[in-house]
Amino acid sequence: MSFSPPPQPSDPWIRRFRPRPEADVRLVCFPHAGGSASYFHPLAQSPTLLPDTEVLAVQYPGRQDRRRERLLDSVPETADRIAEALAPFGDRPLAFFGHSMGAVLAFEVAQRLREGAIGEPRALFVSGRRAPSLHRRGTVHLLDDADLVGELRRAGGTDPRFLDDEELLAEIIPVVRNDYRAVELYRWTPTSPLSCPLTALVGDRDPQAPLDDVEAWRQHTEGPFDLKVFSGGHFYLNTHQRGVADVISKTLADRAQRPATARGNAR
Repeated sequence: MSFSPPPQPSDPWIRRFRPRPEADVRLVCFPHAGGSASYFHPLAQSPTLLPDTEVLAVQYPGRQDRRRERLLDSVPETADRIAEALAPFGDRPLAFFGHSMGAVLAFEVAQRLREGAIGEPRALFVSGRRAPSLHRRGTVHLLDDADLVGELRRAGGTDPRFLDDEELLAEIIPVVRNDYRAVELYRWTPTSPLSCPLTALVGDRDPQAPLDDVEAWRQHTEGPFDLKVFSGGHFYLNTHQRGVADVISKTLADRAQRPATARGNAR
């Protein structure tokens, strides 16, 4: 059996940690506020992830190799751009995994793709985030720099060494503030539910994502819904990479065994 050469992204939005041209499905990962594509490198290397799964990660503007680019402070605009960037990868089924702000973006991109040639993702995994239909007023983006750094320390997703380095902080704070502004000002526009399987993952001590709020993701799909609770806080997945990869692999394996539907990659 022969395989076509792996597609190359037409812009800098997509990172490929381990190209797998023979992959059956591509898992697209969406980082949290202030996060970068490299956050998902450990997941891409997980031994419990199915070998026929290729991990792609989204790189938002304003960080790492894109640090000189204009920041985007709108979830809808960012989702539009990501949906465009994924077009070259639509030759294989896609699955989405998003953490925190990334969960909202993954959901919004899935909404955009379902009406086009790519279609819905094979599965949607949303982590550490309440359902988009539940709006909660957020003010983190309005905090002064010192309080914003304190929020980052409490959340636990940023290396403390970065927060103690004044030069790095000068680069981090504008990006984090921008991302919080985007997700805190986001408002869900009611649409019909997706049809793909939706799995919500959360830490049992996550102050940003109470279990009842995470359970509400159920209403956003007509397909199977599952809720997976891990021990830990907002960044529970830092210590549960294998468990998260196992959930992803089992869901995708189960989905691959089901008959294809008429809606593109939602199969």
